Amino acid sequence: MKPAAFAYHRPTSVAEAVARLAEYEGTARVLAGGQSMVPMLNMRLWRPSALIDINEVDELDDVRVDGERTVIGALVRYSTLERSALIAERLPLLARVVRHIGDRQVRNRGTVGGSLVQGDPTGEMPLACLVLGAVVTAVGPAGSRRIPLAELYEGSYATVLAPEELVTAVEFPAHPQHVAFREVTRKHNDFALLSVVATGDRAADGRWGNVRIALGGVADSPALATAAAALLEGSELADADLLAAAEAALEVVDPPSDIRASAEYRRHLVPVHVRRVLADLRDAGTGPPADGAAETDPATGGAKP
Repeated sequence: MKPAAFAYHRPTSVAEAVARLAEYEGTARVLAGGQSMVPMLNMRLWRPSALIDINEVDELDDVRVDGERTVIGALVRYSTLERSALIAERLPLLARVVRHIGDRQVRNRGTVGGSLVQGDPTGEMPLACLVLGAVVTAVGPAGSRRIPLAELYEGSYATVLAPEELVTAVEFPAHPQHVAFREVTRKHNDFALLSVVATGDRAADGRWGNVRIALGGVADSPALATAAAALLEGSELADADLLAAAEAALEVVDPPSDIRASAEYRRHLVPVHVRRVLADLRDAGTGPPADGAAETDPATGGAKP
């Protein structure tokens, strides 16, 4: 099947792109990497009046350093994050999780902004941005506004953005000392049944602070397990602490049932893998960093070979 007819515009500035979006009064869509947009068009699930192709807007395609903050333009490709020495140094979690996004072709075209606007509940990029406390900048006819990632989604594949707003950048604060990440998939680079990421800082006395735990694939949007993380503040991440936090993480999940797994199975996986990720985090703070990005086999619960 081919897309329904639409107008096509290729602006060269943010102002022009926003003006085009406003011109169509909510019936136009932004085209960036096209990894989600094009299949939806081909299946005629989306029938926009126009596509606003922003690939010629150069100001959206850079990575900037501003003191402790790192700002990533909305058009920055996954493959850029994967290869960037600056990202590896300043945002190592992004460099780690991006390897789990799609395949090489998807990473060559897919963009940071496109992933966040798509709002896939299983997406690795929204999950990582949430746990890192990222803030999205969006520009519309009324001007610019900043939206914390924790406030960006109002449901599955649904953001608070107005139809005429354009995401221009994602801003990250200073990266935490230690991170750990795991996801459960049926096969390599499939959509995740469950993703878990944990971050934190370890003091000289062995106690942990600023602990954050986020989960993907088990609710309408990525979720912060704030109560679970609070249980770990000031602790040494002892085994009993990890078990308590793992059970507390269930408070924020409302998993779906689909062709990949049942809600019951996803709920069963949550405490198992939250505990494992927290153990990875503890290991990262006390010894050589473990590969917390290792995928796990849902049939056995162990690491994939």
